[in-house]
Amino acid sequence: MHQFIKPHFINAWIQWTAEHDMELEYLPSRHKLSLLKEGSRIGGLRLPWNYSWDPVSKRATPEEKNWVLFLIRAGIAAVGYFENGNNLSHHVFRAYMVRKKQGKSQIKYLKTKGKSRAGSRVRLGESEQFFREINEKVSAYLAHYPVDRIGYSCSKTLWPFLFTAGSGIQKDDPRLCKIPKHVQHPTYQVLLETNERLLSATLDFEPEQAGWFRNPPESGTQLGEAEDENW
Repeated sequence: MHQFIKPHFINAWIQWTAEHDMELEYLPSRHKLSLLKEGSRIGGLRLPWNYSWDPVSKRATPEEKNWVLFLIRAGIAAVGYFENGNNLSHHVFRAYMVRKKQGKSQIKYLKTKGKSRAGSRVRLGESEQFFREINEKVSAYLAHYPVDRIGYSCSKTLWPFLFTAGSGIQKDDPRLCKIPKHVQHPTYQVLLETNERLLSATLDFEPEQAGWFRNPPESGTQLGEAEDENW
């Protein structure tokens, strides 16, 4: 289950958790608060990306933040740079890298079948260029703009082709933050929709934990079933 909470209600909601003896544990890599009751996790509150968490005052504070988002599936990717939630630059990449009959990317096919024939070599060549161009675009954003976070939606099986030695983007960059959404077709519109979700606060909990979150403060929340994502 998940609830979307309007940003200006976040601190009232956090105060409500304190009044109900819930503990908060901040997870920097997810920009998320884990909600605990008597030492057991009962839910999580994902903070908007343009808010910062103060562990002393236990408040979320609006703060100008800049980030890069990249959403990658085999053969298509959307990359964008955002300043405080506003998209200033973007690019959509496409490549012929999927085996039509099997519906499997050439990279994944080679991992299971070994060497390829002529058609496969074409797909492999386009695959390598596809990731090189994505890497160059993201690296350019990181080099020219003050970037606080890097959000990604990309299978880890593709990481060796994306994070290459000597490039501006590396898999151990502390700014990397996994986008909690499965992106099937990363177009520019999907990139913008993903960004909008990152500007909201989201409470998530299992159905059996719903009893802990009855009668929360007025927060403009909307309750819904989590689909194939974990906002």
